[in-house]
Amino acid sequence: MTESFHRSGEYENPYEGQQQAPVNPEWPPPPAYAPAHAPHPKKRNRGPLALIAAVAIVAAAIGGGTAYGIQELTGNDTVASSSTSTNVVPSSQKGTVAGVAKAVSPSIVEISAESNAGSSTGSGVIITSGGEIVTNNHVVAGASRIKATTSDGKSYTAKVVGTDSKKDLALIKLENASGLKAATLGDSAGIQVGDQVVAIGSPEGLSGTVTSGIISALDRDVTVPTEEGQDQGQQWGQGQGQGDQWPFEFGGRQFNGDTGDDTTTYKALQTDASLNPGNSGGALIDMNGNIIGINSAMYSPAGQASSSSDAGSVGLGFAIPINTVKADLAKLRAGSTD
Repeated sequence: MTESFHRSGEYENPYEGQQQAPVNPEWPPPPAYAPAHAPHPKKRNRGPLALIAAVAIVAAAIGGGTAYGIQELTGNDTVASSSTSTNVVPSSQKGTVAGVAKAVSPSIVEISAESNAGSSTGSGVIITSGGEIVTNNHVVAGASRIKATTSDGKSYTAKVVGTDSKKDLALIKLENASGLKAATLGDSAGIQVGDQVVAIGSPEGLSGTVTSGIISALDRDVTVPTEEGQDQGQQWGQGQGQGDQWPFEFGGRQFNGDTGDDTTTYKALQTDASLNPGNSGGALIDMNGNIIGINSAMYSPAGQASSSSDAGSVGLGFAIPINTVKADLAKLRAGSTD
């Protein structure tokens, strides 16, 4: 909250007419306290980062098909959003991974999606206490049944509200949910290379997994297919089910299969926080507990892996900036399916 001090341009001088009028060198008086948020010094750019010559990106969970249901929302829920960094983490644990994990984990869910191709696992971020959840479009696209499980083990049936394949985003709504802990959406515009971050999600179905790292690069051009153009022939094994690999284009080269004719490109945050299949749709978080990105893709060292044991995180993950998500919320809430 910003306070303003209003002072008139004129005031009565009680010493007028006296030969030695006392002088108050600090009139008008200074504010009673310093501003709450002092500006942070800008970090210097230490030079361009070396680009990776050959990377292959796979995103966790299923893709393809179209959303199976549309639900209008009343709009009574309010998304907790901030244009600055809000301290969600208790002061005693500020700046620690443990503090971020404790504060934000209740706002992250595991998403199980079933389709004709099988079943797979992804993640999602609760943005309202009534059960609105942001995730990746490829996590729920084509699903005939969606279930979400909160950090306390409660399971809910979920329905798709809206999807945006061009941004790889989706909004789902839990049925008969209330009193959930909503995450605070931060401001990705203020992120700098080297900032510490925490990732929370459900890699390989291991719900509530916490990893940490830094922001490795900004504005990476990640090109992926929309569901219409995705190669359905390649599969990424996950437990009992199968989820599709996510073909990826980087630097004019394609990896993990043909991206097809219908693709979309978005500016992504790059992080070395460990991401694995199942982290898609989960949260990338700053050290104050604000969501700054939705984890969406990862580098795979095994381009044609037949099972998840053939590949793992090598510290090259990508997330959709949270400002992109916030700008898309109205469209998603309106039930957009592209």
